[in-house]
This record gives sequence, structure tokens and C-alpha cells, in this order.
Amino acid sequence: MEIKVQCPAKINLTLKITGKREDGFHNIESIMQAISLFDYLTISAVSSEKFEIKLSGTSDEIPYNEKNLVHKAAVLFIERTNLTPHKIDIFIEKNIPVAAGLAGGSTDAAGTLYGLNKIFGEPLSTKEIHELCAKLGSDLNFCLEGGRQMTTGRGEILEALPYEEFTLSLIKPENLGISAKEAYTKFAQKPKIGREKFVNDLEWAVIDDYKELQTIKYKYPDSIMSGSGSTYYIIGKEFAQEKGCWIKNSLKTIPYGIKEI
Repeated sequence: MEIKVQCPAKINLTLKITGKREDGFHNIESIMQAISLFDYLTISAVSSEKFEIKLSGTSDEIPYNEKNLVHKAAVLFIERTNLTPHKIDIFIEKNIPVAAGLAGGSTDAAGTLYGLNKIFGEPLSTKEIHELCAKLGSDLNFCLEGGRQMTTGRGEILEALPYEEFTLSLIKPENLGISAKEAYTKFAQKPKIGREKFVNDLEWAVIDDYKELQTIKYKYPDSIMSGSGSTYYIIGKEFAQEKGCWIKNSLKTIPYGIKEI
């Protein structure tokens, strides 16, 4: 049994932090949009005497072991379904940058849940897959559905919004990745002065600490940081070639999320 799954990146059209939660996460209000930048998963499963999960892929920036959210998603799926033992192989074709604010890890994990559910004859309902997504992270539920959604809670509560197609481009400093933990910590520590000038609260939280982000914002004042960064997007325009930056021009918004191809 084998399946290939297409896993789109996302951008945050808005991101406002509305409070700290008792579980340590933050409540947010964010409009998320799926875009035409994809990772691809090839998932196969064969009967075995015991469960095995093997990860491999094209990127040397991610671990191919139990630390990877894809592995955690596979384990969670196995625990939830009580299936007979199988050897599961997952190959990750990585096109979405790591630690970039584009939900690359989240979309791969959500794609793993989707793909395994398809391979094994859909033992779980869409609602149950969403429940597993919420256990693994804040962006997985959006990645599963895609399109354009207003997300609340810590990001797992979705409300579909009308789809609007537009072109956009991405730019990311090649050697700068910002974790969500770092960005939210900086947000909590920073005096709330000038926050209202930013569409993304996390951009406001981190931009003063990184010259690379300041350079992008100065040169492209209409650009907006996605998620916790360090990727910026610009709507309807293209970024010029910039030394030391990864650039992806002429992308489009898409009205869907994870799907089999």
C-alpha cells in the first residue's frame, strides 16, 4: 500500500495574540491562507511482526527520527487506531523552508495523519483526525483544511472564510530561522509600544533583534512576516534577487489543504 500526499505551506494574513493560556500556549486570532508551495509525502505500509516507522527525505535540516513531528503523528495514529502491526515508510520531499513561519513541520504531520488514514481504509473520521491534529500542534488543523480560515484558540479552531485568489512572493534570510517558542517569548517580554503598527504581532516582537528582517522591511515596506518568521511575503509583487536570501516568486493562494495526488 502506498500513497503520495501534497502538503501546502501557509501564510498568516493577520496574527494577533489575545492572551496567555493556562496550558502555556497563547490564544490568537489569525487569518491563515494556504499557498502553492508544497512538501510531498510518499507513505507506504506493509504487514510486519511489529510496528516500525522509518523516515527519510531530501532535506538535511530535519531529523528523521522520533523528534520529527511526522514520526509523532504516525505514532499517535497507530495508538489511536489499534491496527495490526505494519512497517511504515515515509519519504519527505521538503520544499518548504524549516523554521520559516510557513507551517512546514505542521503540514507534513497533518499530511501523515491524512495519508495513513487513507492507506488503512479511513478508520478515523475527519473529526477524529482533527482531534489528533490538535494534540500535535497549533497549525495542523488549518493545514488539513487549507483555503482561508479565521483561526482562534491556539490556532486549532477554524472558521472558513471566502476564498480570494492572488499572487504572492516569499523571501527568507537563508541562515535565519526563528522558532515559535522564541517569538512568543520575545512577545511576552517586550513592552507593548508600537505593536498596533504591525499586522503580525510576532513580527513586531522579533524585528528589532534581527538586522536581516529590518533590511527586508526597509527595502519592501509592504511585506509582512508570516507566523513566527523568518519568512516575509508580499502580495501582487515580486522580490528582486537578494544576496543571502531564499526567494520564491509567483506563488498563488489555493482554496484547499492537504490532498492525495
